[in-house]
Amino acid sequence: MTRKVERSFLFSSLFFIVVMVLLISLNSSAFSEEKKKDLPERGISVSPEYTGIVVSEEEGVNIDLIVTNQGRRDENIDIAVTSIPDGWKAWIKTYSFGVTGVHVESDKSKNLTLRAQPGETVGPGKYTIGIRGQTQDKKFVSTSQVTIEVKKKKEEKRPEGIKITTSYPVLQGPTGAKFEFSLEVENRLDKDTIFNLISKGPENWEINFKPAYEQKFISSLRLKADQSQTMAVEVKPYPFAKPGTYPILVKISSAEAEGEAVLKVVLTGTYNLEAGTATGLLSLNALRGNKANLSIYVQNTGSAPLNNLQFISFKPENWEVEFNPEKIDTLAPEQLKQVEVSITPTDQALVGDYSVGLRAEGGRVSKTIELRVTVNASSAWGWIGIGIIVFVMAGLVFLFIRLGRR
Repeated sequence: MTRKVERSFLFSSLFFIVVMVLLISLNSSAFSEEKKKDLPERGISVSPEYTGIVVSEEEGVNIDLIVTNQGRRDENIDIAVTSIPDGWKAWIKTYSFGVTGVHVESDKSKNLTLRAQPGETVGPGKYTIGIRGQTQDKKFVSTSQVTIEVKKKKEEKRPEGIKITTSYPVLQGPTGAKFEFSLEVENRLDKDTIFNLISKGPENWEINFKPAYEQKFISSLRLKADQSQTMAVEVKPYPFAKPGTYPILVKISSAEAEGEAVLKVVLTGTYNLEAGTATGLLSLNALRGNKANLSIYVQNTGSAPLNNLQFISFKPENWEVEFNPEKIDTLAPEQLKQVEVSITPTDQALVGDYSVGLRAEGGRVSKTIELRVTVNASSAWGWIGIGIIVFVMAGLVFLFIRLGRR
């Protein structure tokens, strides 16, 4: 029962929608027919969107052309350009082809394009292009015109002299690195010119000019008129320069022209770490099963701080190695810190020499110390051994005396 009610409701809704659409369509048609009764029997209009424009020399023109049927009947309208100034080309088109006629329904409009192209001889001034549209029976005609004012083209003066271009004016790296900038030098003079190469940088820095992809150094550059050439600027920072940003001024000049470029080197500092013992000795005596203590130092000999400095060991199996402190959060340049190391050989270690490695790691750098650890037996065992020997000798003497009496 419920499904029948739903189907009935759906059918009624669809029927209502169809009836409403038909009524709206009939009303629209009736309104359109009523509106057409107010229009004249026939009439057309052909008019450009803009009747006057201003352009520069050698610049073409595209103007929308609006063709309107103002009457109650559909029309085929012929379109033509009636007057074209000397030196110009003009035609009516749409998309990619020319148009000489267009069909326009009653009370409708269509857009076309008027294309005007000046020739090389066309100079500044005002030029008028005439346009005409007429019905095919020639009873109705509409004319219009477009006035084009041509202004003298401004001459763009190309800057004379020299142009210096670089894609990467800022380079970054450690103090010990070598930096190489690539420069493109363009001679904008109208003659061959020899340019002098001059650089200015921080004190004690080494700056040299080189041809691209070559290792020789140069101090001048010869360029023909309108020629450009790529060259390199090699920069070696002072070994003890602190981290920071350093400008490099490059000047390329001749008697007629001069150009400059500012390059920048960003130094992140050098990373270097030293480690050792205060006495320089890398040996240690230890008893098996007992701790042996040793002091070592770590020093930042670079120009950049070392962060998160950690310690690790390379030891024989079942040995124990401990560091105090276990790590150093930050070690500033030239800063030195002492680290206590305890080494415990296993109880089963044999008497003899062993190798133990101690390494300090600080991200980009590390330092390893190789220690020679000599393991000795406990002195108590020595006394026990002596006691055993004395006991054995006493026993032998006792037996010798007793057997001698017999």
